[in-house]
Amino acid sequence: MAQILTETISLPDGDELRVSFAEPDGVVRGGLVVLHESRGLTEAVRLMVAALADEGWLAVAPHIFRDDTELDHEQARELLGRLHGDTVLSDTEVAIDWLADRGIKHDVTGLIGFDLGGAVALLVAARRPVGAAVSVAGGGIAEPVASGLPALRDVAGQLTCPWLGLYGDQDDVITVAEVEALRDAAGAARVATEVVRFPEADHRFDTDPAAAHEAWQRALNWFDAHLR
Repeated sequence: MAQILTETISLPDGDELRVSFAEPDGVVRGGLVVLHESRGLTEAVRLMVAALADEGWLAVAPHIFRDDTELDHEQARELLGRLHGDTVLSDTEVAIDWLADRGIKHDVTGLIGFDLGGAVALLVAARRPVGAAVSVAGGGIAEPVASGLPALRDVAGQLTCPWLGLYGDQDDVITVAEVEALRDAAGAARVATEVVRFPEADHRFDTDPAAAHEAWQRALNWFDAHLR
């Protein structure tokens, strides 16, 4: 498995952003920004960064919460209440620029996010040109996931790149009705969009290993098809 490294980027406002990244051993096919969940940059997210590098992608994950601590549910909810959308969006832009500085053009740059990150992946893909985006259990469909951000259903029709949404029907955070509303909204975009529902999967896809495997393969196939 690819080695995960971390570096610190100095931002124009004096703040610093840490990013964890992994590089492929061979030819770099493109770049992927990995956007973490509301519990922070967990070990599962780090493993995803390494696994994507093993697939040939230069993968980078910004530490949006500025902390490496893996949060529990209550801590995550408290932090989300203080998080402002401008920070999330600008951190994602920094990660995209980080890839560009390494020769990754926007048409072979993708976004993949989970939970909070899934929402951000769609929001960024509706704001600026990238090659493709994947949202896994992305929240904030009917109500914004953080202050200063729109609801996903309000901007999904503005997607600028192919977008894939992966959702579990047993999710206790996101309802099936919300997912279907998002499907309808994304369908108005002038790019390829797809929403896949997994009947037995929950918010974290923990209850259905087969669904988790299929979701992973669908995400890889989406990037294979659209990042060229």
